[in-house]
Amino acid sequence: MIRCSKTGRPMEPGDGIYDDGEWISWEWINGELYKQEVQQEYPQVNPELAMLFEDLVENARAYYHLTGRYLQIWGELGELYAEVKYGIKRHKPHTRGSDGKLGKDFVEIKTISPEKDGGKVQVKRAGNFNKLLVVKINNEFEFEGRFIERKQLSKGEGTHARVSWSALNTPKQDEKD
Repeated sequence: MIRCSKTGRPMEPGDGIYDDGEWISWEWINGELYKQEVQQEYPQVNPELAMLFEDLVENARAYYHLTGRYLQIWGELGELYAEVKYGIKRHKPHTRGSDGKLGKDFVEIKTISPEKDGGKVQVKRAGNFNKLLVVKINNEFEFEGRFIERKQLSKGEGTHARVSWSALNTPKQDEKD
């Protein structure tokens, strides 16, 4: 029995190539090609984290199509998207004031799920952040992010500021995936 020299898994001769005295499986080769594609799409993060993000989104999509129910992981998906797409370095869990840092800016991340009809988020005015990133996930599990400077938030006396997706501009740095 032959084994892939990269993974150690058993394989048949047609399942890979023999190169330089070693068997290499097509599965491993395709995985490396996929990793390169992911690295090009999300150059600022570890490709394995980006691949994990894509796997989580695909599993959430498959779960919805199978059960008709959404997995309630929107906030985590939104924050993970912010990390892989924009290079935001997330704080440790339960850190107060902001979710992460982008350069010198502290960033608060809010997510709009496909279940939210109003397309609005609310953010604590007392938070320690310079920028707000609103991530919208549509019912096709496509992600889009838009930034807003804290100073552009509506002035008010309540503990929360409300932000409507439709009111956010689409600056050049924001992209749709």
